[in-house]
Amino acid sequence: MHAEELMMTESGKTDKPTKTSSGKRLTEIIMDDYLRLHQRAGEGAFVVWIAIVVPAELFAGFENVVYAVPESHAAMSAGKGVGALQCESAEQKGYSPDLCSYARIDLGTAFKDGRDSPSFGLPRPDLLVSNNNNCSLLAKWFDVYHRLWGVPHFILDIPFCYEEQKPGDFAYIKMQFGDLIRTIEELSKEKFDMDKALEAVRFSGDALRQWKRFIGLAANRPSPITAFDSFVQMAPILTSRGTQRLAEHYRLLADETEDLMARGIFPVPQERYRLLWDNIAPWHQLRKMSKRLAGLGANITTASYTYCIGSLEGDFAMYDFEGHDPLDWLARLQNFSVCPHGMALRGRAMKQAIEHNGIDGVVFASNRSCKVYSLMQMDQMKQVRAHTGIPAVMIDVDHADERKYSEEAAFVRLEALLETIDAGRPYRSA
Repeated sequence: MHAEELMMTESGKTDKPTKTSSGKRLTEIIMDDYLRLHQRAGEGAFVVWIAIVVPAELFAGFENVVYAVPESHAAMSAGKGVGALQCESAEQKGYSPDLCSYARIDLGTAFKDGRDSPSFGLPRPDLLVSNNNNCSLLAKWFDVYHRLWGVPHFILDIPFCYEEQKPGDFAYIKMQFGDLIRTIEELSKEKFDMDKALEAVRFSGDALRQWKRFIGLAANRPSPITAFDSFVQMAPILTSRGTQRLAEHYRLLADETEDLMARGIFPVPQERYRLLWDNIAPWHQLRKMSKRLAGLGANITTASYTYCIGSLEGDFAMYDFEGHDPLDWLARLQNFSVCPHGMALRGRAMKQAIEHNGIDGVVFASNRSCKVYSLMQMDQMKQVRAHTGIPAVMIDVDHADERKYSEEAAFVRLEALLETIDAGRPYRSA
């Protein structure tokens, strides 16, 4: 099932796609978020551009501060089929095709003042906030705007994560949050309200609990979700973080998915192969890839890109907010992202997901745009084969530039993976 559509009836026959309630609600939330962002910016709000792992709940502590997420906008552009067009705009300005396609989409959009963008681009920022714990390129990417527009650029330095977060690292991260708050206070001329940030953190904690409930349903056989569902439903985590609306959306999403499962409605009714996807979603291929895999009886039920959200050091379990200081929770949660994890943490998290969700094979998507995610995959693939005994395959993708993806080359390897899974199963006579 594509995340926004109900593709199957109780009988398992494919009907004309119709949007589910969660799909309709998701579309409304994203549209409202971008419209509100432009409206607030037009009314004089202080605009902050952030990287995806920067804790957006902090901005709820200000009355007139709004935030935008260029990476999220780039993913949406790729999903809407205009990513390559925007990449070409950046390349025409001299930016290398080897740069991250998110960066090229965002730069191309900015150079064209939002033309071709599904959201008319993003309002120009008053502050840029990047970090280095999901991608070191972000600091260089945001620095382009710092030089081009003279916008201040604040960089969060988050230590690499080889093990559980150390007390010294926690204190260092929390200290930087305080510096960021004071920077916004100085630039926006507005005082930070800790109680408002606390409320936003509570909403986020509730939303992430519901998210864990939703993706946890992938453990069922057959699974009532695909990774393509969770990929698409990630969007409001970035645009609506810290809001009651987000928490309610994920509660209803999980409820609806449980209801579909109870009624015997599944995206891949004849599910024969349960797969795990390692890397960012191929935004330009979601519908085509999910449909073609479903035709083979294959379901990518799980993805490292989504199961880590709300976790600590990659564990599947939810990290709840139980305290009174929102900065503590936000600082501790900075280690959830896969990219700054060493091999041991990545391997532990993947083994846990494989066992929990009954995975038959792993798809390592070597991403031409995301080196930091892809760098360890060859060694990780060897570990999966050695430590779990299940087969794995590596395919070439680019998460947002469809010019760097070959569907047929990818499916040659994906179909070979399915054959390997069959070959390892006990023989069953008809």
